[in-house]
Amino acid sequence: MLRIFLIPASMFRHGSRIVFRSSYFRCMLWPTLVAASVALAACVSKAPDPRLAREAGRAADRVADSYVLIPDRLFDGRNMREGHGVAVSGGRIVAVGPVDALPAEGRVPLPGATLLPGFIDLHGHLAAQDVSFSTVLRHGITSVRDLGGPPKPVSGGDGSLRHLSAGPIITAPGGYPIPVFGQGKSGAGHGHGAAALAVEVADAAQARRVVDHIVEAGASVIKIALEPGGSAGAPWSMHEAGTLPPWPLPSAEVVKTVVAQAHGRGRIVSAHLSGVAGARLALDAGVDEWAHMPCDALPEALIARAVEARVRIVGTLDTLSHCGGAFANAQRFVEKGGTLLYGTDMAHTELPWGIDSRELELMMHVGHGQLSAEKVLSAATALAGEQAGLAPLGQLAPGAPADMIAVRGNPLHRLKVLEYPGLVISGGKFVVRDLIEQER
Repeated sequence: MLRIFLIPASMFRHGSRIVFRSSYFRCMLWPTLVAASVALAACVSKAPDPRLAREAGRAADRVADSYVLIPDRLFDGRNMREGHGVAVSGGRIVAVGPVDALPAEGRVPLPGATLLPGFIDLHGHLAAQDVSFSTVLRHGITSVRDLGGPPKPVSGGDGSLRHLSAGPIITAPGGYPIPVFGQGKSGAGHGHGAAALAVEVADAAQARRVVDHIVEAGASVIKIALEPGGSAGAPWSMHEAGTLPPWPLPSAEVVKTVVAQAHGRGRIVSAHLSGVAGARLALDAGVDEWAHMPCDALPEALIARAVEARVRIVGTLDTLSHCGGAFANAQRFVEKGGTLLYGTDMAHTELPWGIDSRELELMMHVGHGQLSAEKVLSAATALAGEQAGLAPLGQLAPGAPADMIAVRGNPLHRLKVLEYPGLVISGGKFVVRDLIEQER
């Protein structure tokens, strides 16, 4: 029997291949833009809107279906570039390059600003916790991957938050998160329906059925809990558990079956784990991603295995700041060449509902010079888009969805400015326009 546990949103406090359904878009045939981007070959010819030429006096009104953003500098998802701009048409980026090579029509100047891809948080719990999608979007996160909650297809990206789901967390009968958060039903919130957080799986046959069900419901990633509990300082250890640790873990056969079935359906598997037992299970089964940096100190050999297996780890270092081993594990993982990704476990009450500059600072700190500001920004943009299976989302590149933010100043010098974007664009649509309005 398939048993799904429903967790009250008021109680929940922590935290593939997906084909982006691009809309049919229109491009304006600017002669210089044709030379700048091969993406125009796929566009439909349309004469420039004559109204754009008449609106040269007010930059704030130059926001139409096609426009060109001219910042002082831009971060393209990999590197910071000076003197470059971005041309947008029909919700997608059609050209990125030196300002002189971009069309003169429809320009929107952003003096003193840095333009970046919208940030992608790979570990959130917005639907289950009923966090405001619009608040998150306005604070610079244009895409969120919810790792636990009702399974839903990819949505948003058209002036709203792009939302990906993992569906309910697969766990052993009586396993985490059930002992911590209990059972019940929550209100709908955002139209997502009840916040189903966990599904119990007892054997391999049931594991296959559950994975198929979650994928068919639209989940972008599969999540499994490999959590016996007992990790000091872990957020889930700070709740009054109904059942004390150790909590049951799925069998090795079940974990391997979940991974094989998910891969067969074009999905990666992300594991909630915090210690040695979960890490070994995940590595033995070929789990693709760890949803947290483990809290307990890991043996050097396990970290080396994870790096060799090309496991990527979503840090969530800010919310794990009370864990004894998380920072040391992250440092050794990065030193050995491991890939650390941006994700915050958003929905914790102490975390921002938007970009968390502290998470980025901690990533740089554990990187000890190996993770520059550019690299941690990439972990939240280009690398995150790849991990979500939605590349070139997360990049300022021709063909990418026009999800962008702009901030005053240079975030390479002060990451905190990222928490207060003066411009937020989702699928080409302007959500926050402060940097434009100030030019009136």
